[in-house]
Amino acid sequence: MEAILSGNLTIVTFFPLVGIPIILFVSLVNKNSKTHVFTATLIVMAVEFLLSLPLFINFEVGMAGMQFTEHLPWIQSLGISYFLGIDGISLFLVLLTTFMMPITMLSAWNAIGERVTAFCVLMLVLQTALVGTFTALDMVLFFTFWEAVLIPMYFIIGLWGAERRIYAAIKFFIYTAFGSALMLVAIFYLYYSHIEQFGTPSMSIIDLYRVELPYLGLMSPQGLCFLAFFLAFAIKVPLFPFHTWLPDAHVEAPTPGSVVLAAILLKMGTYGILRFLLPLFPEATTDLLPWICVISIIGIIYGAMVAFAQVDLKKLIAYSSVSHMGLVMLGIFVLNVQGMQGSIYQMLSHGLSTGALFIIVGMIYERRHTKLIKDFGGISKSMPIFAAFFLISTLSSIGLPLLNGFIGEFLILLGVFRFNYVYSALGATGVVLGAVYMLWAYERVMLGPLDKEENKALLDLNLREIFVLLPITVMMFFMGIYPKPILERIEPSVAGLLKTKYSHVMVVESPAVTEAGSKSQ
Repeated sequence: MEAILSGNLTIVTFFPLVGIPIILFVSLVNKNSKTHVFTATLIVMAVEFLLSLPLFINFEVGMAGMQFTEHLPWIQSLGISYFLGIDGISLFLVLLTTFMMPITMLSAWNAIGERVTAFCVLMLVLQTALVGTFTALDMVLFFTFWEAVLIPMYFIIGLWGAERRIYAAIKFFIYTAFGSALMLVAIFYLYYSHIEQFGTPSMSIIDLYRVELPYLGLMSPQGLCFLAFFLAFAIKVPLFPFHTWLPDAHVEAPTPGSVVLAAILLKMGTYGILRFLLPLFPEATTDLLPWICVISIIGIIYGAMVAFAQVDLKKLIAYSSVSHMGLVMLGIFVLNVQGMQGSIYQMLSHGLSTGALFIIVGMIYERRHTKLIKDFGGISKSMPIFAAFFLISTLSSIGLPLLNGFIGEFLILLGVFRFNYVYSALGATGVVLGAVYMLWAYERVMLGPLDKEENKALLDLNLREIFVLLPITVMMFFMGIYPKPILERIEPSVAGLLKTKYSHVMVVESPAVTEAGSKSQ
């Protein structure tokens, strides 16, 4: 009990798997009862969220190093261990996962009508793999969780998706597996480099941070390893031009699949950049930084322009993710506290706002069985509660002050301005364009005359649907009004990373840098 109350990462990571035999038992006892299986899964996920809360409550503010660490030998002869831990970078990604998964499950109540038991089992496996990805501090353990995410996501898209679901699932799998294969080769090179330099094998991320790879350009060992890791993470983000799998996966996936993709899975790429790419390859990062910033800016503007041209509401939101995640990447690679802190905050904000938007599209699709914008219009008259939630989520997505999106975007643009004011101006165009296409989409769907007979009979949100969107809406306002509890936990870890690996690049003007440098050990 003490371990649970103080925050135990093993329990938080693997508890969803405990729910699988429970769900199978419920399914056997109530063979035709979808409700019982869904309810059991929802309870397991709700308990998982409660188990994760002590991580936030007991997290030591001001400490840059890893907390709640658990380190046990696994394959000692190879230096492989069971090593878990979190810092300010990973803490909130774990909480985002445990917060959004039960909401996603509740949103799937009507979206999933067949093979319910299989779906629930896959969702629990997916949750464990996602949490494990954010908590693993051993390369083998991390890669195991990273790859494990692919399997349930592939089946969720391929079995419960729309008409072109097989194509979308295979495309998603091939893209991400290709990047992962290159990353695995680079992991092996780091492993043998550690043996060469220190005489002992180790797959611990903390130990591998000490490995010094020579950098003499892209074809040098550090340059090639950088490219291997970068490609794996850029595909997952997804960063332009590696984004083409995302719109297909979003459009063809069922509503819960789209929500998990947008809210959590995309964050694996940006997390990987912060946890692995920047600390492991500082010289390559510094050298290639201008190119990555330019690619990020292209992604911001390209994603916004393509979103503007969409006629399918779900595809519009999918391309908005390309634009938003480009902004997150830009904030990371300016290498200052404000930009990186804003990027992490924006990752969380994007998870909430875009997750809510995909849930909203799923709700309207269940009623009208279409996602085309032209098939709607004026439905705020028949669905006023739905219209209110849709408006709040839209305003959150475009970064309206007092909502969560504003804090992240403001910090990113502030950090980018300190780095290069031209980059900041170009990045801000994505914010402006985002307001244009999101508000225009809202206007065409919700406002104007209610001139289509099919839309006049639409029912407003029921109690279950309100409870799906209400927690996300509360968090949007909380994060927009009172960001301090989140920012004060993120800043030391970001500052510690910059202090340790990038102090030669620029002086980071923040009191947290010196403090984080002293506490990171």
